[in-house]
Amino acid sequence: GYGHTVPLSDGGKAFCIIYSVIGIPFTLLFLTAVVQRIIVYVTRRPVLYFHIRWGFSKQVVAIIHAVVLGFITVSCFFLIPAAIFSVLEDDWNFLESFYFCFISLSTIGLGDYVPGEGYNQKFRELYKIGITCYLLLGLIAMLVVLETFCELHELKKFRKLFYVKKDKEEDQVHIMEHDQLSFSSISDQAASMKDDQKANEPFVTSQSPTSNDSSLNN
Repeated sequence: GYGHTVPLSDGGKAFCIIYSVIGIPFTLLFLTAVVQRIIVYVTRRPVLYFHIRWGFSKQVVAIIHAVVLGFITVSCFFLIPAAIFSVLEDDWNFLESFYFCFISLSTIGLGDYVPGEGYNQKFRELYKIGITCYLLLGLIAMLVVLETFCELHELKKFRKLFYVKKDKEEDQVHIMEHDQLSFSSISDQAASMKDDQKANEPFVTSQSPTSNDSSLNN
């Protein structure tokens, strides 16, 4: 957030806090959903089309596509708007206008440059609405470009360097110990069941061999 409009009363500040707590997550969810749908048509399908139709390497096509998309985004949302702001704002030069575009679309928002604050600004309300639309579209374009670069194979390999590697040997040891415990518990249960069955069986009096021999002799 940037600008000179701020809540002054306690009620306004409390409402601003509640509104921000609710509004920021919904804004992030909205931007994420929009970017995920746009990137399918802007990035994935064009790269897949050139890869399948023309037989180019998918990695090479993805790199060229990311560079071209980044150049178009910088031109449409940084260079051209900076030139427009330098004309519409009397006390802004091109560098200050480009600085405002970068600070705004990078969500830094320092608030040192705010367009449309001059008293002699023509169509000030319409100008403010246009700036709001520009910021929203520019933020979506920036997120699309960042997501496009993040999907590059080289950047994925670079990000893997910072991942925490798991020790497979320790995992296997834990799995074997777990299996041994399970097998031992099963065998213990089976042995206890056999003992219970023997305990529940009726006692059978077995005849001694001496008695059998005496009966046969008689």
